[in-house]
Amino acid sequence: MSIDTVRDALPAYAKDLSLNLSSLSAETLLTDQQKWGAFVASAHAVGQPVVVKGLEAAARAAGLSEEALTAAKAAAAIMGMNNVYYRSLHLMKNKEYGTLPAKLRMNVLANPGVEKVDFELWSTAVSAINGCGMCLDAHEAELKKHGVPNTSVQAALRIASVVNAVSRVIAGEAAAA
Repeated sequence: MSIDTVRDALPAYAKDLSLNLSSLSAETLLTDQQKWGAFVASAHAVGQPVVVKGLEAAARAAGLSEEALTAAKAAAAIMGMNNVYYRSLHLMKNKEYGTLPAKLRMNVLANPGVEKVDFELWSTAVSAINGCGMCLDAHEAELKKHGVPNTSVQAALRIASVVNAVSRVIAGEAAAA
């Protein structure tokens, strides 16, 4: 499996997505680890098997280490939890919930196994897919503290948006078959 396998799974009506997937795989605003980690984290956030397998294979072929691959998956996992929790706090009218301790384990945030900036970019991508504005703001602020330019944050968001759309189209086509 590869990125071409994912592109080949897309129907003709999703040609823009196929082209975007191809151009983003050649993205140069991010390091290769940042870029491929964003692809993997985004794929795991959506969880469509063809996309997960294809993008993991592409990431490995591009040289993403097993440690970085694991950290990207960890970003999807922890954000899957945090995005629901913090989005709920943000949406609820009773703001008292925001003053209560979360009492959720989040140790991977302190020790993700890769550069903090990379993990923050991946967490930002997953938070975009999961629609948590509170988490998006928190991760973007952390990236700004490390001097990450807006164009790099945007690149991670572009990857997330395309992987999300690709995953949903492939899942929809599978459901219709």
